[in-house]
Amino acid sequence: MKLDTQAQVDAAEKTLRLSWVIVFGAVLYSVLTVTPLVLRFTPAGWELTAPILPIVVDAAVVIVVRVDAIVAKLDGDAGFWPALLRWLTGVMTLGLNVADSALKGDLVGVGVHAVAPILLIVVAEAGLKWRRAITTAVERIERQHAAERERERIELREREDRERADREREREAARLEREREERADRERREADAADREREREHAARVAREEREHAAELERQREERADARRREDQERVDRERREERARQEAAQKAKEAMQKAERDRKVPEGRKPGLTAVSASVSTPRPAVSAAAHESAHETAPAYKMSEADARQAVADAVREGRSQRQVAALTGWSTGWVAARFKELEEDAA
Repeated sequence: MKLDTQAQVDAAEKTLRLSWVIVFGAVLYSVLTVTPLVLRFTPAGWELTAPILPIVVDAAVVIVVRVDAIVAKLDGDAGFWPALLRWLTGVMTLGLNVADSALKGDLVGVGVHAVAPILLIVVAEAGLKWRRAITTAVERIERQHAAERERERIELREREDRERADREREREAARLEREREERADRERREADAADREREREHAARVAREEREHAAELERQREERADARRREDQERVDRERREERARQEAAQKAKEAMQKAERDRKVPEGRKPGLTAVSASVSTPRPAVSAAAHESAHETAPAYKMSEADARQAVADAVREGRSQRQVAALTGWSTGWVAARFKELEEDAA
């Protein structure tokens, strides 16, 4: 980028050097134009001094243009007097060039001879501004380049610092790695020794546990044998109790049947009729029902008839004149259920 900028500045300088062609052309044209005018107003014998005045004026123009170019390139400001000299020489050159045509009243000649001085003045001012603009741009670019160089220098320093820090970290990491390897090797040796010790302890513990396990298995086998013996004894006892309960229930049922048979064989005058039985069934007697309920519970058999068999037994009991308590003891159903069946049969008979 710096090379491109310098190339552009050099190209601009080469272009501005062409302004000297305009300067020298205007100076030459001015000398040739002003000399005849000055010659007419020069005393006899002093004709050779006529070119001196235009040369002096044009030399002042050249000096002003050259020095202004140098000052502008250096981004300087010469102040008021150089500017006054620049305009004064320009006005003088313009006046001397158009004076002859103006004295003759030739307006076309005034315009023609004013071209070179005006062009010289404008080129001088434009060149001055161009050089100052180029200088400003170059300084700005230089500042940018300086900032970029400073940034690159900072980045380079930061990169070097990072690289140095990375090297330090790598050395530290290598040192830590060596220490870790040494520590790991030491711990590995210690672990090997501890493993051998643990293996010895483990072998002793395994042998001890095997002995304990064998003893525990033996104890569990004995406990299971005892438990099986207890279960067998409990099963035998339970079967005996159940058999005893069935026998007692059968005996009670048999006694109830025998009593019912005896009651059925009572003479007809003493036997209550079906109506009396139905009335006694339908008439609520709480105390007797409660006693019968308790007796039924006390003499309840260990088995229970199906509902169909129980209903048939209730019907037989009604025909034979048996009591509800006897039917409940015989069927194994509750006295409440038996009473309800008695009531249903009574309603059907009515």
